[in-house]
Amino acid sequence: METRFLGIADLPEVPSVAVVVDVMRAFTVAAWAFARGAERIVLAASLDEARALKERHPDWVALKDGPPAPGFDAVNSPGLLRTMDLGGRTVVQKTTAGTVGALAVKDAHLVLCASFVVAEATARLLRQRAGDSATFVVTGEDGRADEDLACAQYIAGRADGTVTDAAGFLRRAATSRAAAELAEGVRQGVHPDDVALCVELDRFPFAMVAAVEGPLMVLRPHTESSAPA
Repeated sequence: METRFLGIADLPEVPSVAVVVDVMRAFTVAAWAFARGAERIVLAASLDEARALKERHPDWVALKDGPPAPGFDAVNSPGLLRTMDLGGRTVVQKTTAGTVGALAVKDAHLVLCASFVVAEATARLLRQRAGDSATFVVTGEDGRADEDLACAQYIAGRADGTVTDAAGFLRRAATSRAAAELAEGVRQGVHPDDVALCVELDRFPFAMVAAVEGPLMVLRPHTESSAPA
């Protein structure tokens, strides 16, 4: 499988297959939201859109980067989200990089959102459905975030069978600039366990597929049993 690793701004066109990677923390948080029972995640283009969706649907759970804020129920932290009961709920997510990357490729034939916690399930779905090529969107730091690039390279290697050992990739993520900023409190809305939770490998058995549903870009979990017959 031919692979490309590009930042959001470097995408020359909408790819057929896109894997949007945000390890710290959007798509680790999304995976935890599904594990806590969320039915779907609506990816919002702006904070104003996220607030408006919450106002129209008070039962939805809105979350964002940074500290708590009026109109939002949660922040983009896996450590804080993992204790929430989201059974059957719709989550609205707006983050600095991950949701932006997913929306940039919303017209792709297949959009996967990924992090280390869903790496193997993502690689498995790529083997089944990607065909000859896939574009990995490295969302952090204008495409230079080493935690996202490491995860993208690991998933690509698992998809084509060339990578068996995750240790070096996880080490890169754990020692990345983003990990240091989370550990040192540079970023707000952080739980002390966030970095450790972001570098857990294959914590969850599902991939995450995003698709346009009406006016919304919606992320849903995908397992073998959820595939169409």
